[in-house]
Amino acid sequence: MLGQRRWLVAYFCFIVALDLAAIVWFWTSTVFQWKDALTFGALMGCGAVCIEATRRLGMPAGVSRDLLSAWWLPVALLLPPVYALFAPIVLQVLLQLRVRATMLYRRVFSSAAIGLAGCTASVTFHGFVEHPWELSRGSGPPILIAVASAVIFSLLNIGLIAIAAHMANPDAAWREVLWDRESMLLDIVELCLGVTVSIACGINLGLLIFTLPPVVLLQRSLLHAQLQAAARTDAKTGLLNAAAWQREADTEIGRARSTGDSLALLIIDIDHFKRVNDAHGHLVGDQVLVGVASMLRSQLREYDVVGRFGGEEFAVLLPGADTDEARRVAERLRVRIARMAIPVEDTLVRVTISTGVALMGVHGDDLIDLLAAADLALYRAKELGRDRVCIPAVQPPRALPNDPSTP
Repeated sequence: MLGQRRWLVAYFCFIVALDLAAIVWFWTSTVFQWKDALTFGALMGCGAVCIEATRRLGMPAGVSRDLLSAWWLPVALLLPPVYALFAPIVLQVLLQLRVRATMLYRRVFSSAAIGLAGCTASVTFHGFVEHPWELSRGSGPPILIAVASAVIFSLLNIGLIAIAAHMANPDAAWREVLWDRESMLLDIVELCLGVTVSIACGINLGLLIFTLPPVVLLQRSLLHAQLQAAARTDAKTGLLNAAAWQREADTEIGRARSTGDSLALLIIDIDHFKRVNDAHGHLVGDQVLVGVASMLRSQLREYDVVGRFGGEEFAVLLPGADTDEARRVAERLRVRIARMAIPVEDTLVRVTISTGVALMGVHGDDLIDLLAAADLALYRAKELGRDRVCIPAVQPPRALPNDPSTP
């Protein structure tokens, strides 16, 4: 953790300290009851079952979404705020021990962020609803307040984590660390599940037996979809892996061939990447790869096809791009990446890129020809001193001996 940016480390420490202070404050001001402890234990038991289902299905690195909010939200809505602070600690420990061990400070920060969000939602709900079990009556006002509290929980949790993600990579656009259409849909599903489980639990604690199977099934379906996406994704950078990129590129090239649209292909290589690994270690090299990948995503259009082609090479397909636009995009990427800096202890690591460009209809009509032409241009860029963009020259076709135009 201490190898991260100083402001990021300070932010981590502040959030964790705030969470600990909230635990102490609400612990000393809460009157504990056996009914609340039983409800908390039942909800955590349901969360543990979901985690075991996750463990059996498997959760590789890069798969991060789950439906555990279906159990965190009822804790926040039905129980005193101190339980909302403890709930993520219990489930994060289970995730760390039973599913996948990750960097401990990330688990601690996630627990603190979720705990603070849940505590805020709990204080909000209990401030307007005198008795939390009023949810079981089905009247409108308590349910609306529960929905509003759930929205507060989601917004605060996402906001705290998004700030940390943006501090870790300031060059990334905010839209990359906040919502996209899919994540927003998942947040809405989690909100609905949490409120529904809260109402069922308020009616009768035994109804958790009937809410658990649908939540487990939904979580397994979600993980299955994420595993399919992970099979197409490079684990380090989050870009398409080489095989998935080639499939996507073949599809785009076939479409461009049938419609007659222009298309460009870029091969990007990080200059002297081995020196970075040798001087600072492979972990820093991985941070450089992640930074370059993030910059590529932020500077390209949504329908551009970008992937990690292997090692320190990236491939980009630009549908509809002609020579001028391809060169302009490649130059913009070169300049932006050259300005990027990766903090390492007391210094900053900077890299440059060399890029080879190939154009459909000029340098070839299929993926193999375009890759070969772009690769030759990339080697030419390196021969000329690196940190530049090259487009291969097109040799005019030689006239045949019986060609009347031959002089």
